[in-house]
Amino acid sequence: MNYKILVIDDEKDVISLLKDFFEIQGFRVFTACDGVEALQKVESNPDIILLDINMPQMDGIEVCKRIRDYVSCPILFLTAKVEEQDRIRGLKVGGDDYILKPFSLDELEARVTAHLRREERKMSKEKIRFSKEFVISYSERSISYKGTPITLTKTEFDIVEILSMNKGNTFTKEAIYEKLWGFDKDGDSTIITEHIRRIRTKLGNYCNDSMIDTVWGVGYRWIG
Repeated sequence: MNYKILVIDDEKDVISLLKDFFEIQGFRVFTACDGVEALQKVESNPDIILLDINMPQMDGIEVCKRIRDYVSCPILFLTAKVEEQDRIRGLKVGGDDYILKPFSLDELEARVTAHLRREERKMSKEKIRFSKEFVISYSERSISYKGTPITLTKTEFDIVEILSMNKGNTFTKEAIYEKLWGFDKDGDSTIITEHIRRIRTKLGNYCNDSMIDTVWGVGYRWIG
């Protein structure tokens, strides 16, 4: 199996070392240099995450806390030193293991392999997307803002799914209508405009920034 590993560390030499090493082992490697970028790269749906604790903007503990409810894969903390209280704190927010720097690449690979083997027996993966403070779970067909669920109708979520899974691509009302119901469905594609308005209103109750952009004369796109 071609596993995907996400390496999150603010030390570029560490990222370069681990990227080269795991690519040689046959992994698909994704990288992030800080916590904010890490939230975006989690959308790659990794099989395992190596997460540095001490990073700018958002440390590893906070990153783990924010993604653990939506990410089931193992999370291994990388740290130069760790006090018992910090280790307990990391495990409480959902970390699975600690690897102390400097580490042996052979030991790191053995730890990663062990976690992946255990995960294969119980793995339940889903596709998610982080957009600002919103989290979209496609398998659960739900969207939340900072942990607060936002109620969407089936059609509203279907539209969010179409747009958000094709971020940046513009869809006409007719194209959205066709994806939802097909050409044979009776009705008027202008109803999409009303659905978009309702979605914007619901999301707008939590965030002033619009997630759906209107491309005048063309249609709509997800800008998240």
